[in-house]
This record gives sequence, C-alpha cells and structure tokens, in this order.
Amino acid sequence: MKITKYLPILAVCLMTTGCNSKKGAVLASGIDLANLDTTALPGTSFYQYACGGWIQAHPLTDEYSRFGSFDMLNENNREQLKGLIAELAAKKDNVPGSAAQKVGDLYNIAMDSVKLNQDGFTPIKEELIEIDGLKGKEDIYVYLAEIQKKGIRPYFMLYVGADEMNSSMNIVQTYQGGLGMGQRDYYLENDEQTKKIRDKYQEHVAKMFQLAGYDEATAKKAVTAVMNIETRLAQASRSQVELRDPHANYNKMEIEKLKKDFPTFNWDVYFTNSGLKDIKEVNVCQPDAIKEVTAIIDTVPLEDQKLYLKWNLIDAAAGYLSDDFVAQNFEFYGKTMSGKQEIQPRWKRAVSTVDGSLGEVVGQMYVEKYFPAAAKERMVMLVKNLQTSLGERIKELEWMSEPTKEKALDKLAAFHVKIGYPDKWKDYSALEIKDDSYWANIERANLWDFNEMISKAGKPVDKDEWLMTPQTVNAYYNPTTNEICFPAAILQPPFFDMDADDAANYGAIGVVIGHEMTHGFDDQGRQYDKEGNLKDWWTEEDAKKFDERAQVMVNFFDSIEVAPGVHANGSLTLGENIADHGGLQVSFQAFKKAMKQTPLEVVDGFTPEQRFFLAYANVWAGNIRPEEILRLTKLDPHSLGKWRVDGALPHIGKWYEAFNITEQDSMFVPEDKRVTIW
Repeated sequence: MKITKYLPILAVCLMTTGCNSKKGAVLASGIDLANLDTTALPGTSFYQYACGGWIQAHPLTDEYSRFGSFDMLNENNREQLKGLIAELAAKKDNVPGSAAQKVGDLYNIAMDSVKLNQDGFTPIKEELIEIDGLKGKEDIYVYLAEIQKKGIRPYFMLYVGADEMNSSMNIVQTYQGGLGMGQRDYYLENDEQTKKIRDKYQEHVAKMFQLAGYDEATAKKAVTAVMNIETRLAQASRSQVELRDPHANYNKMEIEKLKKDFPTFNWDVYFTNSGLKDIKEVNVCQPDAIKEVTAIIDTVPLEDQKLYLKWNLIDAAAGYLSDDFVAQNFEFYGKTMSGKQEIQPRWKRAVSTVDGSLGEVVGQMYVEKYFPAAAKERMVMLVKNLQTSLGERIKELEWMSEPTKEKALDKLAAFHVKIGYPDKWKDYSALEIKDDSYWANIERANLWDFNEMISKAGKPVDKDEWLMTPQTVNAYYNPTTNEICFPAAILQPPFFDMDADDAANYGAIGVVIGHEMTHGFDDQGRQYDKEGNLKDWWTEEDAKKFDERAQVMVNFFDSIEVAPGVHANGSLTLGENIADHGGLQVSFQAFKKAMKQTPLEVVDGFTPEQRFFLAYANVWAGNIRPEEILRLTKLDPHSLGKWRVDGALPHIGKWYEAFNITEQDSMFVPEDKRVTIW
C-alpha cells in the first residue's frame, strides 16, 4: 500500500533466510485444501481454482458489500480490540484524564443508544443556528476555518505534509474536495447506475434535512443548493487518474502569489483562524478546484451556501447522532452505493470510533498483548532478505542502463523500514473526552488531530512518525520519506503463518513485502529520489522504456471486463498492478534462494512452487456485491481481488512453469505480450 495523497493496500512477513519458524519442527504446507475448487482449471481462472472453496464457504452476509481474507483478519482483529476496550469501559475507577478513562468513556458514549436517541439532532442544533448567523461571505472564511478544524470539510481540504520538492520540510497544502459522494464521477457520468445513485443521493440529502428539523420545502431547497455547488466542484476537480500525477499536484507558491492568483478569497482571515497566521508558502495541489471555490463563494447566494454548509455538518455528524440519522446514512452510503443490506452492530461501530480517535492509545494496548518483540526482530531480517532479492533483480535488468541502476540501488538501500509499532507514542493528554455528547467528543478528537497536524507546518518532517496505527491490518510505502511500514496487526495468517513452511509464507507475506518495496519504483514512486524528493533520477531513454513497459500493463487491465459493459481502469490501477507484479517476481526469487538452504518437498500433492502461487491467490479470496464492483472500479487504485490474481499471474513466467500453463489455456499470454518491468 502506498500512502500520502494516494492510499493503496498491502504487505509483510517474518524470517531470515527463510520463513521457517521452528527449527527441527515439521512445518505445515500453509495451504488449506478446502479453499480450492479442483473442478476449475488453473489456466482458465486461477482465482477460482485457488479460492473457489473459500468463496463458497464464506457467502456474503448482509453486513458486507465485500468480504475476503483481509476482512476476516480485520474481524478477528476487531474482536481483540473489543476485548481491550470493553475491559476499560467496564471499570468505574479510571483516573480522569487518563488513557483508560478516555478509551472507556468514548466507548460507553458510543454504546449508549438511549442517550443518543433522546438527544436526536440536539448535538448539532447550536452549530446549525451558527450557520444561520452568517451575515456575508467574509463570515464564511472564518466559519470555514473553524469547522475544518473539527473534521468538517466543505469546498476543499487543508492539510500539512512534506514538501515534495524539499521532502525534509513540511508545508501547508490545499486539496480538492467538498463532494458529499466523494468522487467527481458520480456527478458527471450519465450511465444508468450512476444516475440512479445521483437520484438517491438527492433523496438522501432531503431526508437528512428533515431529520434535522427542517420542513419539506427547505429540504428541497437544500437539495438544489447542494447539487449545484457540488456539481460545480466536481466539474473543477481532477479525475482519479489525473490525481496520480505528482508533478501536476505540485504548485508551491509564496503567500503573496496565492493572494494574487486567488484575489477574492480572504486568505489572511482563513489562515489566521486555522491557526496558520505566519505561514510563508502553500502548495495548491489542484488550482482549478480552488479557483472554482472562490467563484462559488463570490457568486452563489449566501442562503444557498448556508444550506451547503449545513449539509456538510449534518453529513459529518450523522454517524454519531440518533439511530434514525445512522439508519438513513446507511441507507445511502451503505445500501445504495455499496450494496450492503445490514448495518454493522453498534459495538463494531463503537470500536472503530475509539480506534480512529485514540489510535495510538489503543495501539499501545494492542502491542503489549498481541505482538511479541521477537516478531519485530525477525521481520527486520525478512525485509532485508527481500531487499536483497529486489537488488539482484535490478542489477539483472536488461532494459535499464547502469547509471539508472546505480540510482535505483541507492534508493533501495535507503529504504526506511518500520515494523510493528512506533518507538515513540503520540501524546493525547490535550484531548478531553466528556459525557456531553458523542458528536461533541468526535469534534474534540478531530480538533486534537488537526492541531497536531498544523503544529508541523514549516517544521522538519519527522521521519519516525507512523501514518498507520499498529492495529491496522494493512501496510504502506510513503514516497516522501522513502519508507515501508508493516504494522503489527498484519503479521498473522493468511499473510504470515508461524507453523507454515517457506512456500506459503513467501507466497503470501513475502509478496506483499515485495509489493511495498516495488511501490518505490512504480510509475509514481519512481519519480521520487532516495531522499523522498520529487526529482528525476532516470536517463531519458530509461524513462521512455519504463513507460513503454508500463503501458503494456495499462492496456492489459483496460481490456478486462469487471462487469457487463464495464472495464477495469488500467491507468488508475497501474501503480498497484506494478507493485503486485514486482512483489511476485521479487518474492519468488527470494523463495528459490531460500530453498537452496532449506529444500522443500511435495506436500498435499503440490510442489513448493505451486504452493507459493496458491498462497498468493488465497490472500485475495473474497466475495463482492455488484454495486461494490462498480463503486470500486470508479475510485479504487487497486484492482479487484479476482484480477489481482487472474490479471497478475499471466505475466509471471514461473507461474506458467509451476502449473504447466500452455497456449491451450485461456489465461495464457504470449511471452512477448507480457509485462516485464521489475
């Protein structure tokens, strides 16, 4: 998974030269034969062959729009977090202001359905009245700054992050946003499914306004105002593919130029009220989006803008109000957009809230109970093993010149590796959890998070800061710090199995480690140098060769039909597809090297090489609803689970050898048509 302004998925494992964890012990194959569908042919759909049994045994429940191996691990993880959190929530003697009091009280507030339903929309009533009190556009700048601090983000987003041309320093940045449906395509495309979602969204906005105490006439006016403003914002927004261009997103300017380029926006008032009074420069990631924001504030009637601001408040608060708000929120975002049929139980939502608001407090508890120190030590050795494998592959590349290889190897050697949990935990002492209302506590948590973020403006980047919590089932690569991070929670089956041999562990966790490493060299990551700066270190000829090879992958995935008449987006998913490809190649090479020291036999009728690829496929086993297929195809930079298998493996020569795939098989791709990059 890559992180920064793009958030992908994946990664980790444990081992030195091999993943074998018990010297002298007989290790299992790591492959559950029940996961297979042996009526399917490996060369027709390897995904069905490797995962068909799992898919049949795990039908979607009403709670899910997609459920796979990742989700199963998430569910197990959530049960562990529930135990930790509920234990504190049950205590009556938690010291006020302590971590235990904050965790326990926030959970209890989230679980108190009686109070939530008695309160109704009261927790946002004063804020709605405050919006009514706005007298003119000058008031909007003050209000906008204040509500963005609380996690409500109309018009656009403000954040502080690394200056991509000077990655050791943080800079204030703006980013396009303000869309209730999250993605511009829902406002602009006109296929039947998108129009249906757009119609349902308008119904949803009207119903939410009525739940907040407004009459039907006002609710209708709100729908018109919201759709007008959000459609204009969508039209000025870049597409998901366009947002993948880091150079286009880099528009650093001095404050005086910002004022000159967007003269009608009162930046002084906005930044002063945001707590950023003395900043010298800003990166305006998408200038056209900010230009449209200024035009909207300048030209749209104040009453319409008030309705839009109210909608942003209602929408942000809905999940933390009474059950009727929660149910209507789920009706649109859960059912209509994703196809879910049933909302999660209250305790799951409560655990997620505590985890999201007090992440590293919960993380400390999680690590102490569930992550042994030895695992972190062994993980360090495994990552080094995979780095060696990737380095060997870079040296062997026939298409890359020596000068570029040298720079690539330097970048690989400079990877900053984070494993398990941070060495220094965040301090939440300034965050107050009180018994006033669920929503008020969420606003205070958001304010704490915002203040922590803006305190970094104009200061050096802390390269030891973690961008995920230890209990997160995921991993990431961050280009501006050139780091790979593997949180503790992902170091479990199906990614890593202490009782399984190298074939399964290299096929699963090894591949995702290689995946994260390869992100440093995908179409986006390759544009950053070893220090994390957006700087070209490629020869012109090598860059051209890379682009030509990457285009083969774009074209291949563009040709995949994910639903009737709907194709995958090869450009949007390019970075993740390159990372999957590289992860498979790198981990298989490391696996073969490990087998020279620890030979493996045929187990359960499968060779070690076959078990490697079966383990990889099992990571992506899952079921998904038709609505979710369409939603993810619009916005997710990852390919769907099925195609992370059936789209990736046809470009891996060792897979053909392992399963004797020939021209007679439908998945066969001629060698000269396959992707060959890392």
